[in-house]
Order: sequence, then C-alpha cells, then structure tokens
Amino acid sequence: MSCDVAEDYRFLCSTQDAWGIVLETLAAAGVLFTLTLMLALLIMVPRICDNAKRALVPIQFIFLIATLGIFGLTFAFIIKLNRQTCPTRFFLFGVLFAICFSCLLVHASKLVRLVRGGLGMSWWVMLITVISLSLVQIIIAILYVAIFLGRNMDQCDLTTANLPARNLDFVLILIYVLALMAVTFLVSMIAMCGLCKYWKRHSVHIYVTMFFSIGIWVAWISMLLRGNISLGTNPLWDDPVRAIALVANGWVFLIMYMVPELCSMTRHQSNCAKHCNQSQPHLIRQTVGVDNRVFCQDDVSQAQDSGRSSPSSVPRFDATLAMRDLAPAKEFSIPRPQQKPDSYLQYRSHDLTHM
Repeated sequence: MSCDVAEDYRFLCSTQDAWGIVLETLAAAGVLFTLTLMLALLIMVPRICDNAKRALVPIQFIFLIATLGIFGLTFAFIIKLNRQTCPTRFFLFGVLFAICFSCLLVHASKLVRLVRGGLGMSWWVMLITVISLSLVQIIIAILYVAIFLGRNMDQCDLTTANLPARNLDFVLILIYVLALMAVTFLVSMIAMCGLCKYWKRHSVHIYVTMFFSIGIWVAWISMLLRGNISLGTNPLWDDPVRAIALVANGWVFLIMYMVPELCSMTRHQSNCAKHCNQSQPHLIRQTVGVDNRVFCQDDVSQAQDSGRSSPSSVPRFDATLAMRDLAPAKEFSIPRPQQKPDSYLQYRSHDLTHM
C-alpha cells in the first residue's frame, strides 16, 4: 500500500517502507518530550538555590533548543533528497550537533573546577564559549553550502550525483564536530577525578552521554561509508542510516543527560564540603605559643613569697591545648517577691502606746 502523495514524501506515510513512519513517530515524540523538558526547566528556575546550577540554565536551554532541532531535522532525511532538502541536511546536521556538544563541553569544563572545590565559570562566560565553539562549525557549513553546493547542485540530484563522493563530503564537514566529541569525552573523564562526590554525579551524566553518542556516530559513519556498499544497499539505506542516528542521538541527549540533570537541579550540596579539597587559603588560629620567660619567673617568685602554694602546685599553661574564650558565669535565678513591712502598722502601734 502506497501513499497518494508526491514521490519525495512517500516515506512519510508508506507502509511498505515502515522505517519512515517509525522514525517520524519517534521524532515527533522527541519533539513533545523536549518541549516538556524546556517548560519544566523554566518552571524550576526559581527553585534553584545553588548559584553554580543557576548559571547552567541558559546553557541547558540552548542545549534543548538544539536537541529540538535534531528531532526536526529527521524529517529532512525521511523526505527524499532534492534541491530543497540537500542544503538543509549539509548545513543543519553539523551545526545542531556542534551546539549540543559545545554545551556539554562547557558544562564538563565547569565541573572540572567544581569537583576540586573551585567556583567554575559564570553564565556569561559559558554562553560566549558555546557561541564561539558553535560558530566554527557554522562557518564551515556556510562555506560548503555556498561555495561547493552552489557550484555543484547536481550533487543534490539522485540521478546525477556521485554518491560515494557526496557521502564522503558529508562526513568531512563534520570533522570539527568529531573533534568536539573527543574533547568533551576526555574533559568529562577528567571531571570524574575530583574529590567532590556531589559534582562528580553530573560529570557521570556527561560521560555516559558522550559514550553512547560516540558509539552512535561510529556506527552510522561506518554504515554510510562502508557498510551499505558492502551490503549492496546504497543509496537505498543512506538516508535511513542518518535519520536513525539523529533520532537515537536525540533521545540519548534527553534520557542520559537532560532528565538526570533536571532531577538533581533543586538538590542541595549538603555533604559536598566534607569531600571537597578546599585549596583556597584560610586563617588558622594559633594554639601553640612560647611563654615569656621573664613573666614566668615573676609569677614563680610571687608564688613563693605569698606562701599560699609551692611553685610545683602552680598550674602551668599547656601549649598543646586549644585556646578558647570562657564565658562569664551568669546567675539565672528566679526572682521571688519579698515581704515589706507595713508602715501603717507602725503608726498604729505608736498611737496605742500613748493612749
């Protein structure tokens, strides 16, 4: 059974090729779930007491926007390749993933300092860093779409395109994204080596997310460049492979990273101070000192002259004991009323004696 629509949109409703219906269902569910998480994040902002977590809200909101775009981009791969979807695929695929991995890299870099008792980066520094890291992939994608595809639009046509060269170009413009993935994975491993167990849980979220993301990317790149050719399924399975990678990686971002982060967003770090190594200097009260010998001899001579006690019985200051201020003793007694003599009785007794 086939759809009565244009050939380019056949996979959106064709039951003979069920992969399109399954992927668009998962992508639509991902869009709804991402919108729900965005709303939940906005609702939870007033309840976030930790300044370090509050500074991550803009970065995580940008991360959810990029994840929303990843689910939306899946429909561009379910629709057949044409002159409209081809620039969208080459431009947005790398840009959206660059934004997501840049947000994860900035978060992991902040955790590297937090797990060691530091303060981390402020929200505006993280925001500028995310924009700068994403701008590199945006420039790469613009140059490829404007220069190469502008001069070789036949690469967007299934009948005239050189499929191996086009797939290779699709992977080559994602080299920067692959570098971001590798750096984020290494930084998340470094963030797990701190002493603060509270912040190490957040680094575990990023580590697990990057681990599954790297596995998904290795799988779809291998299938796109080698697997489909060896199985004889290219170009039939080129678009499904990339669409599956988009949906799978989008759900990994939500389940492995965003949901645990939202669950721990309003928690307090009550036990963090016990496990963190505070490297900042702090004042230590001096408890060990040296007695002045002149005053010690005067005290001993006064004790001998007074005859009250011998020098051996005079208590000496123990330098090993910590000094503390003694609060003065206070009398907390309940006041009781006292009976006062009646002056009227005195005058009355005086009058009785003179009568």
